[in-house]
Amino acid sequence: MTLKQALNRAKRILVANNIEDASLECQLLLRHALGISRIQLYTELNQELDHKQEAIFWSLIKRRLCGEPIAYITGHREFYGLDFYVNPNVLIPRPESELLVEKAIILAQNHPVSGIAEIGTGCGAIAISLALNLPQAKIYATDISASALEVALFNCQKHRVANRIHLLQGDMLDPLPEPVDLIVANLPYIKQSELRQMRSANFEPLLALNGGSDGLKKIRQLCCQVSGKLRPQGCLLLEIGQGPGRAVTTFLRRL
Repeated sequence: MTLKQALNRAKRILVANNIEDASLECQLLLRHALGISRIQLYTELNQELDHKQEAIFWSLIKRRLCGEPIAYITGHREFYGLDFYVNPNVLIPRPESELLVEKAIILAQNHPVSGIAEIGTGCGAIAISLALNLPQAKIYATDISASALEVALFNCQKHRVANRIHLLQGDMLDPLPEPVDLIVANLPYIKQSELRQMRSANFEPLLALNGGSDGLKKIRQLCCQVSGKLRPQGCLLLEIGQGPGRAVTTFLRRL
């Protein structure tokens, strides 16, 4: 079987199982199985796969059919134009979270920002993206999970910002040693009742997904800790789900 034939067969299988972006995912999985680049894949489409290569590729396809996210299978996820290592100890970065990075950079361009804290850093994607775009800022990144911080450290070293990002283990803002100008957080905001509808919830850490009965448990907890952790004129950037924006702003005004 050639690479092209394997891709076509795998694509038909993924499409039949209602997996989006089947063509792209097949390419990523085949490249991962063979350890080749995108250019190599396109230039070697008529090359024959040996039995070992076929076995590895179809084992990856089987994992995907069982619902395992492709980012965990390959160990990679792109975020803000950067490649990050991920594993089941961390939430897979979502494209919508790139808006947090964009907003933070705009704020830093218009206001003095010397200290930033990212809460619930996971694999470190947001903190590292900020470090690379705001080299003047001291950045703290907290997470309650020691396993997640190990992944974040790997990515910090990979992107050569380990000397600029201070990784801190603890709950929310508790480990933060000083007030900062900007707090950025993508906390769990999925309602507990909705988790069972998410296929990825069987693989991603529930700690990073479960937002409680109304999806705002962790967000409220963070808001209650903000006082004393933000410098005067400081800013809080939160990623929240669709709908609860008014509830969050009302809660903040009552603090």
